[in-house]
Amino acid sequence: MNGLRLDLQFFAGEKTEKATPRKRQEVREKGQVAKSTDMNTAIVMLAVFLVLDVTGTYYKGELLHFMSQSLTQYARFDLTIDSAHRLFLVLLKSVAAIVAPIFAAAVAAACLANFLQVGFLFTTDPLKADWNRLNPIQGLKRMISLRAVVELLKSLLKIGVVGIVTFALLWFQLGRILSLTTQSPSTTLSSLASLTVKMGLYASAALLFVAIFDYLYQRFDFEKNIRMSKQDIKDEYKKTEGDPLIKSKIKQRQREMAMKRMMQEVPKADVVITNPTHYAVALKYEDGKMDAPVVVAKGVDYVALKIKQLAKEHDVVTVENRPLAKALYQQTEVGDMIPEEFFKAVAEILAYVYRLKRKV
Repeated sequence: MNGLRLDLQFFAGEKTEKATPRKRQEVREKGQVAKSTDMNTAIVMLAVFLVLDVTGTYYKGELLHFMSQSLTQYARFDLTIDSAHRLFLVLLKSVAAIVAPIFAAAVAAACLANFLQVGFLFTTDPLKADWNRLNPIQGLKRMISLRAVVELLKSLLKIGVVGIVTFALLWFQLGRILSLTTQSPSTTLSSLASLTVKMGLYASAALLFVAIFDYLYQRFDFEKNIRMSKQDIKDEYKKTEGDPLIKSKIKQRQREMAMKRMMQEVPKADVVITNPTHYAVALKYEDGKMDAPVVVAKGVDYVALKIKQLAKEHDVVTVENRPLAKALYQQTEVGDMIPEEFFKAVAEILAYVYRLKRKV
């Protein structure tokens, strides 16, 4: 029997269930999401080389202009503190003009890659210090874990794919490369720049292809890591919805308090209309203050018996009217005015009650 209980506890603690929306939101707020860094790298590389491919003429002109200024104008520059400062600003502006489009493309591509994978997310949790990362035992476990092996295989695959693609491109362009030895320096530089950009585009496309599979793996691994056990789901439900046992006790207590308040109103009633064995409805009417009689208490079976007992103890008149008692019980709630269709019947009963009180 103990062995069976232990087995049940083990299976209850095994993480076999999909994460709940609340668990997903919690891990997302901590910055834990399914994301492939290879996807970011591939998209950034592709964007940068596309910019270089489109703006190649612009960069050629900017670089030649910068080199000519460096070799001619700046070489004869009189070096003083002020002139060095001006020279630095001029050089900085020239470099910025060259680097700015590439930098802007890289930043935009990085933002786009992250947004496509995880959407809009801002959290500072990953920046918090985690002293467990300094634990050498934990570090050793990470180094020899299955994830480390997978990362190694991924790295080898990326190197292999990118290497094969670039080698194939160079092999097919071998004749053109060899012919550059007979070309002018300007033509050689242009050809090498064009070949470099083409290699970058091909390598980026190959890396993007690998990154798609990496992203699928990261999603699978993420879903596996955030799985929950049946006990985790029960605990979360108790935390968010409350313990069912406690909730039932609260509801029971609320019913008891409502019943107590209702019974306190019975002695103030003018009449209790009954179906002798099942229903009891207590009515109260104050001329000039109420538009119609109000139900101050009602009950069926045991509660009806208690209402009749209280009415008897406090000299509240009890009138038997089976169809009226049942209809009032079914169509009204405590605190409601009686429906208009019952005005005549109730008025006759109240008139009878007032005549009895006058005789007394």
